[in-house]
Amino acid sequence: MAPPRAWQRMLSGRRLDLLDPTPMDVEIEDIAHGLAFVARWNGQTFGDWPYSVAEHSLLVEALYGRMNPAAPAKWRLAALLHDAPEYVIGDMISPVKAAVGPAYGELDDRLQAAINIRFGLPAQVPAAVKKAIKKADRISAWLEATQIAGFSVAESNKFFGKPDPDIIAGMDLHLRPPKAVREAFVARHEYLLKAVK
Repeated sequence: MAPPRAWQRMLSGRRLDLLDPTPMDVEIEDIAHGLAFVARWNGQTFGDWPYSVAEHSLLVEALYGRMNPAAPAKWRLAALLHDAPEYVIGDMISPVKAAVGPAYGELDDRLQAAINIRFGLPAQVPAAVKKAIKKADRISAWLEATQIAGFSVAESNKFFGKPDPDIIAGMDLHLRPPKAVREAFVARHEYLLKAVK
């Protein structure tokens, strides 16, 4: 009996093997398109458009930059791409990830390594950088929770930690159609990639 198919055909024509992804099968346009259509919060957000992982990734990169203004462009690029594997595996909320178990994390790690290598980053981002990106990710979750996901400030403080008011000053979330978010994601990626080289 043949093993089940484990590859995904991308709109670029690439064929990405989820069990053994290679950097050569990763294209930014595929990532941006996929992430622009993956809804955060399981789609449970206010507004006429879903709040996408692409939009979230742009927010995390902006927060990381505010928190680490001297960080080199390559780590800002890592922040932008921190959830890139979700372009093919979707965005699972934490309780679902816990239920699936370690297999989800292993799949995510393989995809992240291929994506990082494709764009000139180390397969594994240094622990200190990863921790700083995670901090920006938690602040983004706080902003999303309070502004578009119906959480109270008290609930958000409990689940995500209370953010520094100076870091989040003026960061109002505005939902956009997938096409606009996809274009913004690709443009930011191109800008950061040029700055890395």
